Amino acid sequence: MVDNTIKVIAVLGSTGSIGTQTLDIIDEYPEQFKAGVLTARRNWRLLAEQALRHKPRLVVIAEEEGFLPLKEALKDTDIEVACGDTAIAEAAALEGIDTVVTAMVGYSGLIPTVSAIKAGKRIALANKETLVVGGAVIYSLVSREEGRIVPVDSEHSAIFQCLQGERHADMHKIILTASGGPFRTFTREQLHNVKAADALRHPNWDMGAKVTVDSASMMNKGFEMMEASWLFGCQPERIQIVVHPQSIVHSMVEFTDGSIKAQLGMPDMRMPIRYALGYPGRLATNRSHLPLSRYNTLTFEEPDFERFPMLRLAFEAAAAGGNMPCILNAANEIGVASFLKDEIRFSHLPEIAEATMARASVMKNPSLDDLITSNTEARALAEEIRDSLRF
Repeated sequence: MVDNTIKVIAVLGSTGSIGTQTLDIIDEYPEQFKAGVLTARRNWRLLAEQALRHKPRLVVIAEEEGFLPLKEALKDTDIEVACGDTAIAEAAALEGIDTVVTAMVGYSGLIPTVSAIKAGKRIALANKETLVVGGAVIYSLVSREEGRIVPVDSEHSAIFQCLQGERHADMHKIILTASGGPFRTFTREQLHNVKAADALRHPNWDMGAKVTVDSASMMNKGFEMMEASWLFGCQPERIQIVVHPQSIVHSMVEFTDGSIKAQLGMPDMRMPIRYALGYPGRLATNRSHLPLSRYNTLTFEEPDFERFPMLRLAFEAAAAGGNMPCILNAANEIGVASFLKDEIRFSHLPEIAEATMARASVMKNPSLDDLITSNTEARALAEEIRDSLRF
C-alpha cells in the first residue's frame, strides 16, 4: 500500500547549511513533504524569506533582537512567530509534526532533541553534539528501534545504510572516513600560523563555519566517533578513522568474516538528508549521481594524532565517559568561536580543550540537569583559559 500522506517536517536550524539543504529536499518532493516548523538562532531575514516561501505553521527565532523584525516581516501571514530557546524546544514537540530535523549547531541541539523524543517524534539527526554531550540521556528516552533516529551526517548515514539487513552481532568494526580538511598536509609549524579564513577553505564540502573549523582540526571526526558509538552500539576502540581525501567513500563497516561494505556518493549533503527523510524507502532523484570514471583513484591513510591533537582528546573523552565529552564539546565551542574572530591561534584549540578537561568537575553518570550545569561550568573555564592565551 502506498502512503500518500504528506509528512510534516520541523527544521530546527533552517537557516544553516543543513537546514537550507533540507528545505531544498522539501521543494524537490512537494507531494511528500511540507515544512511545518522553522527555527533559527539569529538570521531573522533568511528565516522570514523561508517562512514566506514554505508557509509553516510556526517560526521561532532564538535571539530576542530578531523577534520584532521577524514578526513585522510576517505580519500579513497566518504564521505564528515565537522567540527563545524554550520556544524552540516546545516547537520540536508540536502536535502534527512527523519528523524533526535537528540541524542546529553544537550544544544548542540537545534540549530540543530531548523534547522531540519525549513527544514521540521521528528524529533526522544532523546535530552530532546531541549524542556527544547526552548520548546516555538520549538512549534512556528512546529504544534502539530502527528508524526512530535516522542519522543525517554523511558518515553515519553511510554506516546506517551498510548495516541494513545485517545482524549487529556480525559487525566487527566501523571505519569512519575523513577528508583531512584543508590542513591535511600541513606541518605543525604551518598549523601554528593558520587563520580562520584558511580553515574555512574546505576542499570538498560546503558547510557552516563552526563545522568547517572542526573539520580542519579533526575535532569533527572525534565527535563523529562518539556519535557512531551511541548510534550503533559500538565501543570507541572498534571505530577506526581513516583519511580519505576524495570524500567519495562516506564510511564503511567491516564484518566478522573480513568483508567490508562501503557507501559511496558525491560529497553532497542532500544525499543523506534525502535518505533520512525517505527512510525506509529511497527518494528517486536525477541529482548528484556519482560519475565513477572521474574517480579512478581512491586513497586512504592513517590520521596523525600528533598534528591533530583534538582527535586524541576525543578518544580520551570517550574513554573517560560521564560528562567528559560534554566538557570537551563546551571547550571546543568556546575555542572555535574565538578562532573564527582571529582572537586565538589554531594551535590554541587543543590547549583550551585539554586544560578545560583537566580542571572541570567530573561526573560519572550525569543527568540532563547535570549536563546543563557541566556545560555552563566548562564554558566559563574555557573562556578563562582562552583569555590567558590571546595574542
